[in-house]
Amino acid sequence: MARMSDHSVTVHSLHIHPIKSCAGLSVREGLLIETGLELDRAWMVVDEHGQFLTQRQLPKMQLIRPTLRTEDLVLRAPGMLALHLTIAAVEEPCRATVWGDEVAAYDMGKVAAQWFTDYLGRPARLVRFDPDHHRACDARWTGGLPAQTAFADGFPLLVTSTASLAELNRRLAAAGLPPAAMERFRPNLVLDGLEDAHAEDFIDELTIESPQGPIVLKLVKPCSRCSIPDVDPTTAETGHAIADTLLGYRADPRLNGALTFGMNAIIVSGTDQVLQVGARGEGTIAF
Repeated sequence: MARMSDHSVTVHSLHIHPIKSCAGLSVREGLLIETGLELDRAWMVVDEHGQFLTQRQLPKMQLIRPTLRTEDLVLRAPGMLALHLTIAAVEEPCRATVWGDEVAAYDMGKVAAQWFTDYLGRPARLVRFDPDHHRACDARWTGGLPAQTAFADGFPLLVTSTASLAELNRRLAAAGLPPAAMERFRPNLVLDGLEDAHAEDFIDELTIESPQGPIVLKLVKPCSRCSIPDVDPTTAETGHAIADTLLGYRADPRLNGALTFGMNAIIVSGTDQVLQVGARGEGTIAF
């Protein structure tokens, strides 16, 4: 029988990615809703058939940088005038497909479509997730607990730790390679206080303080990694140093040898509460 111990942690940083596969934002606090942090992966770029587009095919999406203001989302990209989107406004209902899930969405209109088409050099549109649509997480990993997400790959939150990044950077340095920034891994929560690299792999439940009371998250599935961490966040140039380094120590038997970094999490309790940088928490670790 597995034993359990509690480890104190703090929320080192919080991140949202308003448009799937575009640059993210560091925030001091974020409202937790049923699908994760509010406005995280709320929008998505699709092709003319409604299929999602990502940095896997189009690394230059990393250079689309959002700014959130009170009522609008401003997008900037090299060679492009800024695109202003009203957060509360959508246009025609539509359907979009993400990882085989066809979901209800709203098209963001011709101006946004032209902006993305011009920048990406191929037909593209911007859509927003319909909040009335229920996109369920994979019950094989949630243990039967109800959970849903918007346009994230499969779960509402991604949790990593400073210790895990420090270990990766130690190995990169030993190979004479430059360090990696955490933004390459696109997390929502980064934890501080875990002594061992990848100790988040073994956290069962994570309880974090909030002004409204405790938030309880359950870490359910290792996050397998594709080519996106090897896209340079500042230039969008692609490489292989991150994957090559992870291959040396992060081939995960739980996912048939896939390279993993971080844990996907679902929300047990605490929706409509505010997560804050610096908040203290306890991670229940199985060993």
